[in-house]
Amino acid sequence: MAADSSASAQASSNAASNSKLKPALTVTTTQPTIADIPLRLAANGNVQAWQEAIIGSEANGLRIQELHVNIGDVVQRGQLLASFVSETVQTDLAAAQASVAEAAANLAEAQANAERARNLQNTGALSAQQIGQYLSAEATAKARLDATKAALAAQQLRMKHTRVLAPDAGVISARPATFGAVVQSGAELFRMIRQGRLEWRAELTAAEMARISNGSEAIVTAPGGAQWKGKVRMVAPVLDAQTRNGLVYVDLLPPKETKDAKDTKESKAVAAFKPGMYAKGEFLLGHSAGLTIPQQAIVVRDGFSYVFRLNSDGKVTQVKLQTGRRVSQPQGEMVEVLSGLQAGQTVVVSGAGFLNDGDLVKVVSPATAKPAAANAATQK
Repeated sequence: MAADSSASAQASSNAASNSKLKPALTVTTTQPTIADIPLRLAANGNVQAWQEAIIGSEANGLRIQELHVNIGDVVQRGQLLASFVSETVQTDLAAAQASVAEAAANLAEAQANAERARNLQNTGALSAQQIGQYLSAEATAKARLDATKAALAAQQLRMKHTRVLAPDAGVISARPATFGAVVQSGAELFRMIRQGRLEWRAELTAAEMARISNGSEAIVTAPGGAQWKGKVRMVAPVLDAQTRNGLVYVDLLPPKETKDAKDTKESKAVAAFKPGMYAKGEFLLGHSAGLTIPQQAIVVRDGFSYVFRLNSDGKVTQVKLQTGRRVSQPQGEMVEVLSGLQAGQTVVVSGAGFLNDGDLVKVVSPATAKPAAANAATQK
């Protein structure tokens, strides 16, 4: 009984002593809350063209007469890109047309002779040898007409090849062609990003790739800070034997079609991405619940994160934390607490950076916290 009376007296003495002490700072407090935090997986990789088309010359030995597009131009399927000097081809085409006409006339004459020979075949007016010659001449004339028509088709195809057309819609990314140059068949004239589509090729480890599936969403950030939404098109079936990393192909989705698409925020973000660029990004893998506190409550000292837990006696205790994900909420930036703090405990928010372990504090409502923080130095 005497011991209990002594302890009660000591507690009363401490309480009376604390009531006489001046608080080190006026602060606001909060308690950790459970929040729905997005699961994200960070990665780096290159931005490349979804498909790059090489547009070559099918004409042989012709001179470039005009180049109608330049690097960066947006083209549509079937649009004229380049044209060649066509006088020589036109001359050959006219000659082929004349040959077809001549062969058609010869065939008409041979057919008439063959028809007469067939009518006289049973009369004995013509010998079997003569009839055979007429019939053979008809077949030869028909074959010659077919050959001249094939030659005409070849010349028409050459004429078609004097105009280089875009095989698909896209953006011109390179133009090796030079005005006035004589090019050979197969020579590269243009390179084009098909449909203007880009993709982000993220590098991930085998364990990370197992968390990604086709159709997963991603947000890619350019070096300048612009962001572009994407969707996983394919997860590579193999890993690099040297790095043990694999690629995840993310289609960068085009901006929504609007009347003022050129002025939209999405379009400006798209313009910030270029093929060959090295970019970072995050895969959005869903959500999970986590214990969170405001970013303002965390104090970083000596490279570690701490909070000040409020005790029942009005004093604070410095607690080391292990932090995790961050999430933006209407009330501000929140940080996930992995260890060091439990739900229901009270921590200091405003003024935490001015406190030391064991300080006595005065708790006020958030509405009066700003004036109190302004007087922090004088209270300290």
